Amino acid sequence: MSQHTEVEAQQLLHIVIGGELRHLDAPVFRDLSKVEFVGAFGSYAEARQAWKARAQATVDNAHMRFFILHAHRMIDPRGDSH
Repeated sequence: MSQHTEVEAQQLLHIVIGGELRHLDAPVFRDLSKVEFVGAFGSYAEARQAWKARAQATVDNAHMRFFILHAHRMIDPRGDSH
């Protein structure tokens, strides 16, 4: 496999989660047992698509927020593999 192909096939893990916040001014969930795991995605673009769909579906609840976690940065903070 060439280096170019390896870069194209590189997986950058992103996780989308969400739930109701206690207050709108801080990302503190009202009830951690009710945090929703939307999914794990191999690219930011895929994660953003899922985040957007879930956020739009809950637009009537002002306290509901969804987040994209860049898990690949937590797994490899120095960026050796990305």
